[in-house]
Amino acid sequence: MSTRQIEGGADAAEVARTDALAREVFIGLANKWAILIVSSLGERTLRFTELRSALDGVSHKMLTQTLRGLERDGVVHRTVHPTVPPCVEYRLTDAGVALLRTIDGMCDWTHRYMAEIEAARSRFDAERPSPAPSRNWGSAPDPAPQTPPSS
Repeated sequence: MSTRQIEGGADAAEVARTDALAREVFIGLANKWAILIVSSLGERTLRFTELRSALDGVSHKMLTQTLRGLERDGVVHRTVHPTVPPCVEYRLTDAGVALLRTIDGMCDWTHRYMAEIEAARSRFDAERPSPAPSRNWGSAPDPAPQTPPSS
């Protein structure tokens, strides 16, 4: 993966640093919950419990970890109100709203090309009788089962 040309004539070290940061951010966004959190927040503010209710199946721990990562990357802003018990609210930053628009564009692309995607999958599956590959394109295939050595 390579970032687009950086304005200002950045040197090779700066381009490499930017590419590494981009990969790190993309990996964080590629987890199961990050895009769902960004989409659920939309352009509104939600309390932690409201966000958790909006995301069926997310654990308290996973929601907390993912929100921390999104906050660290500047996608989500966290506000703690000094009440008892504390009220914690989350909203998208300007960068988060821009990401939301990108996610919306990806959803539009999926809808636009749904028929082609389904046809390609059908062709692929018909040509290969083995189980369909995982959606995790970059993951390694499961290792073949080991047979015990014959004695």
